[in-house]
Parts: sequence; structure tokens; C-alpha cells
Amino acid sequence: MNKRIRQVIGIASAVIGYYIVHEGAHFLYAIGTGVFKEINFMGIGVQIAVYTNKMDNAQLGIFCLVGSIATMIAAYGLILLTGRICRIQSKVFKTCMYYITMVMLFLDPLYLSVLCDFFGGGDMNGIKMLIPEPYARLGFGALLIFAAAVFRKWILTTYTLAFQNDEKL
Repeated sequence: MNKRIRQVIGIASAVIGYYIVHEGAHFLYAIGTGVFKEINFMGIGVQIAVYTNKMDNAQLGIFCLVGSIATMIAAYGLILLTGRICRIQSKVFKTCMYYITMVMLFLDPLYLSVLCDFFGGGDMNGIKMLIPEPYARLGFGALLIFAAAVFRKWILTTYTLAFQNDEKL
């Protein structure tokens, strides 16, 4: 299979994986607190709708925060498994895991520190009920900078070496 096809499969798996983890966390919290309303499919996006009138500000803040917490846990779990993942022979699997790790690591910190103003606020609308928005943005910005350092130092180098070794075989 050529490199471009592997990349398309990897990006598609990252988008699907992100929605499963991020929106799945919102879904589980909504079900657990009895406020689940419906799942909305919007273009390539998914949104978990809740009965906000049944929630106080703290519950809504937690609901909005759990998706990001879940993606961070997934990202750092994948980082811990990077060495094992890179020993697997399948280039498709490695490509998928590379893109999934990248999306889990960067998407929420980037969105919640910089991009949320451009897309209606999203989860930041609830998170700021727990933490003042400037502090939340700074915190997510710090996570973004840390993620970039981890990615550059560990993920990029480990996967690059693994793919170079695949080419030698």
C-alpha cells in the first residue's frame, strides 16, 4: 500500500478515534448524570446534547471538560505505548497510531487555547463556568506547548526511526 493511502487511512482513523474518545466521554458523563438528550451529527462533526436545565454550572463545566481530559489520557497512554507500537510490523497500523496520537495530543489544547473563539466557543463555554476563561486558555496553552515538546522529542523521532527501519526491510 502506498504512503498516501496509509496517510488518508491514518487521518480518517484519527478523526474517528478522536470522536469516540472525546464525545464518548461527554456521552458517558451525560448518561451517568441523567442529562443525556441526543446525539447530533453535524457534517463531519458529532455533538452530545444534554438537558442543561437539569444541570448546575459545575456539572455543565465538568461535562465540557471531560472530553478534553479523556483525549489527554488517551494521548499520554499512546505516548507510553509508542515504543511497543513502533515495533509492530504493519505500516498501516503504525500510521494510524501516529495520527491518532497527534490528534489526541494537540486538538483540544489548540482549540481551547486559541481557536474556540472562531467556532462558537464549544467546550470552553462550559469550562469557563469552572475556571475563569483566561486561566483556562493559559492552562490549555501550556499543555499545547508541552505537547509540542513531547511530540518533537519523542513521538516524531520514534516514529520516524520506525518508518525508516521499515524502508530498509
